[in-house]
Amino acid sequence: MFAALADPTRRALLAKLAQGQATVGELAAPFSMSAPAISQHLKVLERAELVTRTTQAQWRTLSLRAEPLDEVSRWIEQQRRDWNLRLDALEQHVDNMQKLDREKEKP
Repeated sequence: MFAALADPTRRALLAKLAQGQATVGELAAPFSMSAPAISQHLKVLERAELVTRTTQAQWRTLSLRAEPLDEVSRWIEQQRRDWNLRLDALEQHVDNMQKLDREKEKP
């Protein structure tokens, strides 16, 4: 998931899909890269289950799957909470150490 999101082209493709379904051609239009290169990026996004492909008649469209992003967001938020607790504990420890040092310096 993170490897799929690490590439700026893939993030741009996801941003476009966040606006609604699109064909491969519509997704590729703003990029100055070959169709096979875009296809490779889309395959990475499909393997990460961030994109689904549907076929209707001769049209193949891609859609964003937001659920995996929600999972990543929850994980990141949990990590943020955990680190904030650790940093708060570190800050308290440093404050206590500084207070002890100040008390030692008093005559």
